[in-house]
Amino acid sequence: MATSLKIDDALKSRVQHLASQRRRSSHWIMLEAIRQYVEREEAREGFRQEALAAWAAYQETGRHVTGQEARAWLNTWGTGEEKAAPECHK
Repeated sequence: MATSLKIDDALKSRVQHLASQRRRSSHWIMLEAIRQYVEREEAREGFRQEALAAWAAYQETGRHVTGQEARAWLNTWGTGEEKAAPECHK
């Protein structure tokens, strides 16, 4: 699918310069930038949706793990005494 973008001369020059340094086309540089931006924003939106769902579940049930419990659990990661995730409670 062909799409056109209007960019100012300064940005166009920067893209061309970077493309030359990377031995890539300007087209490739722009596609890669857009791909990375979209992936990052999709991940950010996914995280946001998970947080909203977790907040809704907490409001509904009151079940949670305290920050101290989570830190204590995480501090065992990668050790010989790694513990299971703490249980949610009210």
